[in-house]
Amino acid sequence: MTRAELITELSRKFADTDPDTIDNAVREIFEVMIEHLAQGERIEIRGFGSFEIRIHEPRIAHNPKTGAQVNLNRRRVVHFKPGVDLRERVNNVNT
Repeated sequence: MTRAELITELSRKFADTDPDTIDNAVREIFEVMIEHLAQGERIEIRGFGSFEIRIHEPRIAHNPKTGAQVNLNRRRVVHFKPGVDLRERVNNVNT
């Protein structure tokens, strides 16, 4: 699902709310989340999951195509851990 599809879905559920208002709300939610993650803060949304920053230390890797060594710098990555409700709903889908 893309952000546009999310906004369309929310517009259907909240038909009395202007789609531009929904678009702005979704953008602001994501912006606040990005700001807090950039500051190294953890975000927890009960029932959905948590986002946190993890540090990957520098290391030497290999380019799988050429086999050449590549130096990877220290980097911060976003890690998502699904909440219990999300995990259960995803695993109990009748397919």
